[in-house]
Amino acid sequence: MGNLFGCCSVTAACVYNAAAGTGIPDVRTTDPCAAIGNKTWVSPRDVRACFSSFPVAAEIKENIIDVVNKTLAFHTSVNYQRSAPPPFDIDVHEDVLWDLARIRRQTYASDFDLHIDISRSLKRLNDGHCVYINLCYDSLFLTFLPTPLVLLTNGSGHQNVHIASEAFEVASAEFKDDIEYWQNALPGKLRGRLSSLSGATVLTIDGKHPFAAVDQNTLTTGGYQGFGTRQNTFFSSYQVVSTGWNYFMGNFAQMPLPLTDSVELTIQRVNSTEIETINLPYRSKLSPSALLWNDSTSFRENNCAAGPATNGDNLYSTKLSLLNPNTIKPASIFQQQPRIDPADARKHRQNVIIDIMPQQNIALPPALTPQTPLNGSWSVAQFFMLKDNRTGVLALGSFSASSFDEFQRNLLYGLTNLTQQGATRLVVDVTNNGGGFICVAHWLHRIIVGPTNTTVPQAGLDTATRAGPLAQLIVKEIINGGDPDTQLLYNPLNWAYANHTKFPEALDWLQPPVKRVVNGQPDAFSQRLGDECQPFQVEPPAERLFDPKKTAIISNGRCASSCSLFSITMAKEEGATTVVVGGKADVQQQYCGVVGGQSTDFSTIDTEIKSVNLKNHSLAPPDFKTNSVQGITWRLGFGLDDPSEPEEWQDHPADLNLPLTEDMANNPVAIWERVAEIVFSD
Repeated sequence: MGNLFGCCSVTAACVYNAAAGTGIPDVRTTDPCAAIGNKTWVSPRDVRACFSSFPVAAEIKENIIDVVNKTLAFHTSVNYQRSAPPPFDIDVHEDVLWDLARIRRQTYASDFDLHIDISRSLKRLNDGHCVYINLCYDSLFLTFLPTPLVLLTNGSGHQNVHIASEAFEVASAEFKDDIEYWQNALPGKLRGRLSSLSGATVLTIDGKHPFAAVDQNTLTTGGYQGFGTRQNTFFSSYQVVSTGWNYFMGNFAQMPLPLTDSVELTIQRVNSTEIETINLPYRSKLSPSALLWNDSTSFRENNCAAGPATNGDNLYSTKLSLLNPNTIKPASIFQQQPRIDPADARKHRQNVIIDIMPQQNIALPPALTPQTPLNGSWSVAQFFMLKDNRTGVLALGSFSASSFDEFQRNLLYGLTNLTQQGATRLVVDVTNNGGGFICVAHWLHRIIVGPTNTTVPQAGLDTATRAGPLAQLIVKEIINGGDPDTQLLYNPLNWAYANHTKFPEALDWLQPPVKRVVNGQPDAFSQRLGDECQPFQVEPPAERLFDPKKTAIISNGRCASSCSLFSITMAKEEGATTVVVGGKADVQQQYCGVVGGQSTDFSTIDTEIKSVNLKNHSLAPPDFKTNSVQGITWRLGFGLDDPSEPEEWQDHPADLNLPLTEDMANNPVAIWERVAEIVFSD
């Protein structure tokens, strides 16, 4: 049958290493993957040479397209994304099924070129739940510059792109083993003076206005429908993670694929009148999750073939007990949340973005890091009191943590502690929050606002899932005894009617399907699903903790999934103020990104299919042969402004686009104080 991954033998290309006199063939000069094997830092050009050295294997190409196509039958948004309504009509108009058919017909120079086309076709959905990732290529090397950028507004209200003032501090700490490469790459009198670039005004990028590069990035970064949010991903920012505060380099200074070798910047350095042009090389750093290799064959075998957790499992198979319970699912590497307990992952539903750029352990500089978090601070939730002694802050980097129960308790404890210390106003900072546990979003809404008709019995959004033919068969198998331990998503015992009463165990809840025509395409969905979270496992307070009209929710627009569920209900139902920090002044900022209702991935759907013995059905996707991930939105939330349509494509304009000044850039405390000053001006 041959090598499915198209690996050509390097033996014939080996050259005799006569100079070394070893008599051992040396493949490093002719095998591009051997040339970068076991190296931490390499040039993007050399990574591309390795990636591009593999021809397309017809069987692998067909397998990927087949899995993605059939998995998309479970994605709720396929037909909506053909042509989204305003305000996203310009941003979301991708017929992904048409593109997959095109890709099937098209020929490619290499397997890497094929991957880029599939990946970007899915990215054009601008839906961070529905992405295609291949760990053979995506973020196997991350490609960096030491000059992250910020968009600053000066005293006259003019906005300019700058190299972040903390750029050298971040780069020298994080890239200490390669920083000299960049120091030596600088021209003339700047050689060895990389630190002098920090804070510089960027006048052009590759000879064009900086926003030409910013806007070009919006076409390929994906993830968020809002144009302004995708612009903001270009710039550096911060995030609370389970280990502290991280620094996000931004898409200019950190790329998931090695597609760019260098950048030309025209700059004006701080305290200088001179206009200078420099050329900075990108550098590619090997991911710590990559498995090392010695040549092309071992590169493909170690990093490109499906692993033990790539595909789903039959939960009722005796073979399942042989699997390592700590095996990491490939999707979890790219989910924007901490690693969570496998039991919590199955028990508590999630709505979380999948980002081709996994979170990095790049630390926010100490001078910018908020100090002395208050009691209740734990993992991704940190509590602070501002110096006015009236404004409490919850910095929330995710809606997931390692323990669902402990997360709930600490959110309640931290907010209660703020009120006991005198806080009457609340800032919730959800910058770069990619979502997480759905019921934590409901919980946070409920404990802030108290028991009202908007929080009891439902503190979130009603939802619906897609009711395709295979999904209907899964439900039928379950109610016929196919899921005795109630482990599967489609089990009716997991769901409730629109009046919030639980389904009976034998309910064929996808019958009859609710038929709709979406963008001219016939489609079918489940009945409306109600509350799934209450009663909560922790007793919520009898009274509200904060007046929602004295609550501000702030971010850079990168608030997605369960973060969106929380922000939308707080803003639209409770009157909380929404703030986006640092967006372009003439672009309407959206205070949240993709909404969804519940997200999942191919391996989870594959588990549903296998566990009810439907894997051999013609509609069932085959197993991935590649080390790949396909994400989907499994449920969509119904809207608040228009309850008959999904919230996904309804407007979420921020109440305030706060200009980012030099003193506030990537400085959370300075941002919180400015927001409190403006929003709580009484």
